[in-house]
Amino acid sequence: MLGSYFYNETIRKTVIAFGTLFNNIRIKKFGTDGKTISQLKVPVAYGPMQRFLARIEQQPNFDDNVAITLPRISFELTSYAYDPSRKSSPITKFTGKGETKTKHKKIFLPVPYEIGFRLSFAAKLQDDSLQILEQILPHFQPSYNVTVNMLEGVEEKRDIPFTLANVSFVDEYEGDFSTRRFIQYDLDFVAKTYFYSEIPTDESGIIKKVQVDYSTAIRAPRAQRYTVVPQAVKDYNSDTATTITAELTPKQTLVSVSSAASLSVNTYIQINSEVMRIREINGTNLLVQRGQFSTKIAEHYTGATISQVDAQDNALIEVGDEFGFTESRSFFDSDGLEYSTAQGADI
Repeated sequence: MLGSYFYNETIRKTVIAFGTLFNNIRIKKFGTDGKTISQLKVPVAYGPMQRFLARIEQQPNFDDNVAITLPRISFELTSYAYDPSRKSSPITKFTGKGETKTKHKKIFLPVPYEIGFRLSFAAKLQDDSLQILEQILPHFQPSYNVTVNMLEGVEEKRDIPFTLANVSFVDEYEGDFSTRRFIQYDLDFVAKTYFYSEIPTDESGIIKKVQVDYSTAIRAPRAQRYTVVPQAVKDYNSDTATTITAELTPKQTLVSVSSAASLSVNTYIQINSEVMRIREINGTNLLVQRGQFSTKIAEHYTGATISQVDAQDNALIEVGDEFGFTESRSFFDSDGLEYSTAQGADI
């Protein structure tokens, strides 16, 4: 009913990002001379703290090697809530990177949610608890951002803020001397994350050609075809065609080249960063129109290479690049044909 299967692992990535924040907390024991006697890395596990405390209370021998020792840190998910303050248009899409530079994916903007976490740690000594607490609190003012790659293969990275909302503690020390004492701190966090819909598998969503057939009347044969394709405004593939054989000043429009065999009229060439259009070719001399596509007219020296800005460069235009348009018109004399989008040809 809701669509095909997809799983972007958003919750899993958010849980891992949260747990990783606390996987290097340590406590130290000091002697009377102030020197460090021992150092312990506090273990971190996913799950409610009550499960670990129940396991501890079931151990009759406190010195048993298999007993769960304190201090210990645990964390768990506590809530999910939609965040209307970060709502965006449900029909707006953004462009994600595809597997290659020329293939991209259109993806709907993600849905904002807040995920609640509870971080708990328990210790037998108050000093152990305070050491853990003071290694956490200074980093949350009140948030700490973690960059998460939300979508694999698309390079959609977002900063997820983890906000510390509340701190509470309980000091349990009741009963006789056989009762184990523990101090438990609970820290509540909120992660402002995003949920993404299905990622399209078709990467060919970028329009590279527009074609319109005109008729003089309804149901009349086509009379004219108008076609527009993108035009690259720079050379992408560094396909050197020739070199200039004389210095070219900013006011000159005649370019002397070593060979014009691979060049043609009404095409674009690039010398350094300036793009020009070839108006005429006479032997090894080119009559050009300078400063095309708003490029800066500059001085060029003998031996400078000339690259072509052609259809190969048009195919390499990426999303976000500047580009122009090439327009063409064709006229028909009642040929009785129509363009088939299925076959991609006139039939």
